[in-house]
Amino acid sequence: MAKVSKRLKALRASVEANKLYAVEEAIALVKKAATAKFDESVDVSFNLGVDPRKSDQVIRGSVVLPKGTGKTTRVAVFTQGANAEAAKAAGADVVGFEDLAEEVKKGNLDFDVVIASPDAMRIVGQLGTILGPRGLMPNPKVGTVTPNVAEAVKNAKAGQVQYRTDKAGIIHATIGRASFSEADLKENFDALLDALVKAKPAAAKGQYLKKIAVSSTMGLGVRVDVASVTAK
Repeated sequence: MAKVSKRLKALRASVEANKLYAVEEAIALVKKAATAKFDESVDVSFNLGVDPRKSDQVIRGSVVLPKGTGKTTRVAVFTQGANAEAAKAAGADVVGFEDLAEEVKKGNLDFDVVIASPDAMRIVGQLGTILGPRGLMPNPKVGTVTPNVAEAVKNAKAGQVQYRTDKAGIIHATIGRASFSEADLKENFDALLDALVKAKPAAAKGQYLKKIAVSSTMGLGVRVDVASVTAK
């Protein structure tokens, strides 16, 4: 326990309280502080000026991180016919239709992302109580309900992350691992930021990007100077 306390003390000492850092500095500090024995994930949170209670201000989507997420993503696809062959060729781990639905009902959920062609939604819709709570329900807003399942599989495998505002109007997402270079993490951060800026609802008033913070799994959060990313 003493070792953990000592480590946390060192982490706190490396980050000045209430100071806002340029995103490059924040990423460098988070990498430096990620000293756990495993490859910690590097996460970012965006506090947005939206009212998530209003349906026209809920932000939901996906973006392919140019440098990937650093983890292997297992993909299941609900489709049939030529689309099934295309999904397999694109690298899907599990492909099926009614048979896959039966496996899901049995509790066989060894995958991270579920993709479905539109014709499969009549089957997938019946699995909502199983897939929904696990965040696996396909949705056209994030590109997981699509006639082009092969492209969706490639995106998922390439490092696509999904994002959605929570009840407080905050979006949490992973932009890589502590083992990534600072440049790669910054490139992924920029891709996510760009997607969120483009997704700004017309109904959102006032300051859109209110607060940004970067953190790692076992580390502390480092606040980012919003002006440093909006000025570019």
